[in-house]
Amino acid sequence: MSERTLIKSKLDAATAIHDEVLPAGEGWIHAVKKGETFRIVDLDGNQAADTLIYNLHDFSERYSALDTINSQGNIYLTTGSSLVSNLGNELMRITADTCGRHDTLGGACAAESNQVRYAIEKRYMHNCRASFMAALMSWGHEKRDITSNINFFMNVPVTPEGKLTFEDGISEAGKYVEMVATMDVAVVISNCPQLNNPCNAYNPTPVRLLIWGAHVS
Repeated sequence: MSERTLIKSKLDAATAIHDEVLPAGEGWIHAVKKGETFRIVDLDGNQAADTLIYNLHDFSERYSALDTINSQGNIYLTTGSSLVSNLGNELMRITADTCGRHDTLGGACAAESNQVRYAIEKRYMHNCRASFMAALMSWGHEKRDITSNINFFMNVPVTPEGKLTFEDGISEAGKYVEMVATMDVAVVISNCPQLNNPCNAYNPTPVRLLIWGAHVS
């Protein structure tokens, strides 16, 4: 599954049971019940939506990049990807995708990475780990609950030497990724505030988040 698999959704935004715009740099946490469909829309293009996924009833079970990559034999996510937990269970499955490739290796920006990658004075700039922490704390969880994340819409190629590079995005305005929950899950998003990375043309922008009820097609 090395090529981009572009599949459009049949769902109408007008029938969504939840529809909101998350501003650039903001965090978000929300339950998505089994059978419900969740969509992230890249409204202006090349915005990274850093995402964590948990078993809604037991946060010790959470998205695992390692188990997901092992199960599908591919480092990138697209239509058909099964998002697997650290216990080997499927949390969600990507059912539609008009971008075609999403990163699960690059991790999330942090105060420490801002300092190392960019400059010491960048350490205190807003970052995804801080947004994750604020969202998780609002539900009573702790720093240790932050786990591996998906970077939806982010372009992180792997070189022949096995190194990661952060490149201009391959997404465009209006591109989206859609996934169905195969168990009750909690989704946490940091709509990346990063101003120092070319992946978003140094211009963080909002994303749109929609949920459809189970049995809607």
